[in-house]
Amino acid sequence: MAENNVCEKQVGIALFGLGRAGQIHIQNIISNYRTALKWIIEEDLDKANKYIKKYFLGDTRVVSSENMSQVLDDNSVDAVLVCTPTHTHEQIVRASLKAGKSVFCEKPIATTIESTQSCYDDAETYNKTLYCAFNRRFDPAVRNISKRARAGEIGQIQQIKMISRDAPKPPIEYLKISGGIFHDCGVHDIDVICWIVGETPESVYSQGHTFDKNIAALDDYDSISITMKFPSGVLASIFLSRLAAYGYDQRLEVFGSEGMLMSNNMSPKEVVFHGPVGAVDEPIHPSFAQRYDQSYKQELDHFIDVITGVVSTCEISRRDTVQASVIAEACEQSCRLGKPIAIAEGKMVLE
Repeated sequence: MAENNVCEKQVGIALFGLGRAGQIHIQNIISNYRTALKWIIEEDLDKANKYIKKYFLGDTRVVSSENMSQVLDDNSVDAVLVCTPTHTHEQIVRASLKAGKSVFCEKPIATTIESTQSCYDDAETYNKTLYCAFNRRFDPAVRNISKRARAGEIGQIQQIKMISRDAPKPPIEYLKISGGIFHDCGVHDIDVICWIVGETPESVYSQGHTFDKNIAALDDYDSISITMKFPSGVLASIFLSRLAAYGYDQRLEVFGSEGMLMSNNMSPKEVVFHGPVGAVDEPIHPSFAQRYDQSYKQELDHFIDVITGVVSTCEISRRDTVQASVIAEACEQSCRLGKPIAIAEGKMVLE
């Protein structure tokens, strides 16, 4: 929804959390001329104050979460970015919306579908934007493929394949609070595929294995495959791994009746050396922060566009957010139960 209430000044932002995502967002907030970082809410105050010194943020204040009310009472704060551990999202989101702030939240919005729906209910009640950060939609390559495929350039879409292999392996401390590989990683690929197809799958089937004993101890997987079938007949496959030894492996292929669109791995330099022994590529991006650098910047711009009235609609809707979570859960249940799971009317069908 377009609020059109902060058009002629910088958008004041409060950033909750300086973890993996927060460390990306803080740099983008600082470098965006339309935003002003008013507050950092972080339990590790020393860590936050290092950012204050590093980026000369003399006008930015630092507090821990116990002082959240002080932040939300600040009229100079127009929007909140939530980058804290998953279990804290709902409380921060709902308090921020009630305080009249727009909210940009790393996925998931909440730990259950019911709680996520309640957060969106609050957003409607208080007439504020609630954006769930499916940043890959804003990656230039992914965006280009989606636009061209949906425009019919390759005819009837028949198959989609996505490969998402992490690098480096996330620390075990993060994996403990990540929500598991289906909701932490797979949900991004699920969202992109549904966006391209424009449908919800009618059934999913997943298989997985855990090679790392430390991840196995968390009752999670480090290698999975997902197959989704859509009402139009489109078949989609997703391959996920917690570690690719050669870098952050991200590939997308959309095959249609009249052609194919493909995005391969990218390297920071995009240079290929040719010599007597053949051709040698530069190493691909080492991690998600580098590979999706542009998508993080562009999703923040989109969020600002929405809350300042530049655009009228948030590209990540309530339905999109809930749909991705339902499908990710169906995929996990399929893997654990060893059978396909049907999806009907936005819900899993468990027999």
